[in-house]
Amino acid sequence: MARLLSKNDVMKVLNMKDTIDILEKAFTDFATGKAIMPMRTTIPCTENGGVALFMPAYLKGIGALGVKVVTVYKDNPVKYNMPTVLGTIILADEKTGKAVAIMDGGYLTAMRTGGVAGLATKYLARKDAKVHALFGTGGMARTHAWAIDSVRNIEKLILYSIDSREKMEAFKKSLQEIIKCNIEIADDPKKAVMEADIVTLITSSKEPVIKGEWLKKGTHVNAVGAHAPAMREIDTETVVKSKVVCDQIDACKIEAGEFIIPVNEGKWNWEKAHGNLGDIVAGKLAGRENQDEYTLFKSVGLAIQDISTALNVYQKAMEMKVGTDFEF
Repeated sequence: MARLLSKNDVMKVLNMKDTIDILEKAFTDFATGKAIMPMRTTIPCTENGGVALFMPAYLKGIGALGVKVVTVYKDNPVKYNMPTVLGTIILADEKTGKAVAIMDGGYLTAMRTGGVAGLATKYLARKDAKVHALFGTGGMARTHAWAIDSVRNIEKLILYSIDSREKMEAFKKSLQEIIKCNIEIADDPKKAVMEADIVTLITSSKEPVIKGEWLKKGTHVNAVGAHAPAMREIDTETVVKSKVVCDQIDACKIEAGEFIIPVNEGKWNWEKAHGNLGDIVAGKLAGRENQDEYTLFKSVGLAIQDISTALNVYQKAMEMKVGTDFEF
C-alpha cells in the first residue's frame, strides 16, 4: 500500500523543529558524500505558458529516495482558477524502489525553505541575536519567521513589505499564532535593517531591497526570494562585505543573481565564497567566527531538502494514521 497525503495532511504532521532537525541530517549527508542529487531538470511548456521542474534525490544516510515535480504556469489563476505554482512529491522505498507515498509539495516546500534559513541562522547568526527584520508577507515569509524564532531567542520581529497595511496586519496576526515575540510593522526599510541582528528577505523583487551600508556589525542575512540570474534582493556591497555561504555553490552559480551580477560587475568572484552550508553543518568549515563579521546565506532550493522532509512527513503520517492508503 502507498499513502496519499494532501496539503492538510502534511500540515497536521509537519512542524518546524522536526523540519530543521531533518535538514541538518540531510545537509550532513550531502557534505559527507552520502547523497546523490542530480541537477534539477527543467522542461519548458511554452505553448501553455508553463515550465516543469523535476528534482530527484537519494540520501543514503537517512534512507530518503524520491523526486519533487514543480510546475509554474502563469495563466493558471485567470484561466483555471488554480495556483501558479504546483508541487507534488513521490517518495520511494530505498530497498525495493516501490512508491510508498505521494504528497502535496506546497506546504512542505514552504517549510523546508524556511527551515534551511533557520538551519543557516543556527550556524551563522550571533548567539545573542534578538531582533529579526523580515522582508515579505507571503506563505514563505511565515515559515521563515517561524524558523528563525526556533533557533534564536528573538525578542522583536520587524516586518516590512510594499503590501497594503491591511495585508501587513493580517500577516502579523497569522504570525502571532506560531511565535510569541513582539511584532512591529515598519514603514522604513533602512531603520528596520539598522536595528536588526538578523535580516531575512523572501520577496519577489528584482532589484535590491536593502543596502549593505545599512547593516550593523555582526548582522546575519538570509537571502531567499530571488531565484533568477537577473534578480537580486541585496546589493553588491552586502555580498562584498559578507562571509558568503550557499545551500550549494554550483546551484547558485547558475541561478543566484545576488552573486552573478557582482561577478559581472567585476566586484566579486566565486573564490571569495566561504562554502556550502553542508560543510559547516558537518564540521568541515567554520560557521560564524566572531561577533563582528557579516554573514550571508543564499538559498536557491535543493532536492535533498524536499526528499528528506518528505520522508519525515511520511514516517509521522504512518505513526499518526494520517492520510489515505491506496494501491496503484
